[in-house]
Formats: sequence, structure tokens, C-alpha cells
Amino acid sequence: MMYSLEAGGKRLRPILVLSAAEAVGRAEQARKLAMPVACAVEMIHTYSLIHDDLPAMDDDDFRRGKPTNHKIYGEAMAILAGDGLLTHAFFAVTRAVSLGAPPEAVLAIVSDLARLAGAPGMVGGQAADMQGEQGVTSLEELEYIHLHKTSDLLVFSVLAGARIGGASSEQLEALQRFARKLGLAFQIQDDILDLVGDAAKLGKPVQSDVEERKVTYPYLIGMEESQKLVVRLTQEAKQALAEAKLETPDTLLAIADYLMSRDH
Repeated sequence: MMYSLEAGGKRLRPILVLSAAEAVGRAEQARKLAMPVACAVEMIHTYSLIHDDLPAMDDDDFRRGKPTNHKIYGEAMAILAGDGLLTHAFFAVTRAVSLGAPPEAVLAIVSDLARLAGAPGMVGGQAADMQGEQGVTSLEELEYIHLHKTSDLLVFSVLAGARIGGASSEQLEALQRFARKLGLAFQIQDDILDLVGDAAKLGKPVQSDVEERKVTYPYLIGMEESQKLVVRLTQEAKQALAEAKLETPDTLLAIADYLMSRDH
């Protein structure tokens, strides 16, 4: 479990949890209360990567610049490591109560996590991704895959931080739109980087989508249109963020700009 959890990565999801909490409420207090939730979402993300890399799924040898979990510990232990991280994440969320987070906010976060990381969310998107195929999957189906496989966990991260920070229902609604658009742009950028990115920077092989005949935005609409779509979705995300009327949205805005231009 610790091998994959400490392997590095952008830590985007926990950063979004902490940044959203700080954007809504008092920064220092919000950061403290949100930390267990930030750790939990990184556990969920890491478990999904361990399982994604298994031979029965994407069959990858490297992740975050290191051999994948099953290459070090074997398939059975990699499956169990993922199971352990998934389960422990829910325990981690509950620890926020002991730090002073409102129990009703933590209950809502647990509910969001079960839904957005589970069959209606990330797992459902992964299942659809496994069934996707070039020449068969439509653009509408690909959007469904990206929105659930990737975007839903980003939506969780932003909503969870905002709940900890004490966001209103109107702010939560606007932040959900922000994260949904941001998540879709993030995954389209991943599609682009799989074709033109640097494997050394990415920490995993490039051209893997092509080799596995996975459908991607560049495959369906071309590289130039995909790049334009990333820009448009990012602008729409930033507009939704403005509508949330947060006290200090600067970090969330900076994250949106970074993700649009990232090379890894």
C-alpha cells in the first residue's frame, strides 16, 4: 500500500480538497480539518491506479516513473493493496470529526465518496472504458467515460473541501460545475499527452492508448480540436468558479490554468 501511495504524482486531488476548503473558509483551520479527507482521496486515486495497471486491465509496467505494484509484489498482493487503500480511505474521512469538522459535513462527504468513487462514478467510468473501442465508441460515450472515470473524483475533491470550509448550497452547486468541467479538460489533456507527451515526464509509457485501441478525443475529433476543447472547458470552469463567489479563489484558478498547459 505504501509503495504506491508514496510513489509521487501530482497529488492533484488532495490539493483540490485543501484549496477548496481554504477558498471557502478560514485558511489555517480549514486546512487542518480537511487534511484527513485530502489523504483519503489520494488513497482512492492510488488504489484505482494499482488496479488499472493490472494485466487484466491496462497491463502497464510503470507508474509514476516506478515499476507498477504488481511488478514488485505480484498480482494478488497488488489487488489486496488496492482493496486496503479503498477501505482505509473511508476510515480516514471519519477522522476529520475528531479534529473538529461538523459530523453532518463529514457524513455528506462519506456519501459523496461512496457515490462518486463507486459504480455511479469512477468505477462505472472505468467499466465503460474497458468496453470502449476505436471505431465503436461514440463521442457521447467517450464523454461519459471521461466524466465518470476521471472527473467524478475531482468533483468529490472540490465538494469535500468546500463542505469542510462551510460552503453554502449555491456555492456547492457552482463548484460542482467548476470541477466537472475541469475534470473533463484534465482527461482530454491526458489523451493529448498520451500521443505527444514525454514518457520521462509522464512517468509511464506514451502511445499506450493507440496500442490498446482505446478511443480518445484526438482519435475522434483530431488533435487541434481537442486542444481547443481543453481551453474552452477550462474557461467555462473558471466562469463557474467565479459564480461561486468564494473569499479566496486564487489557488483554484491557478490550478485550472496549470492543468490546461501541463506537460505531464
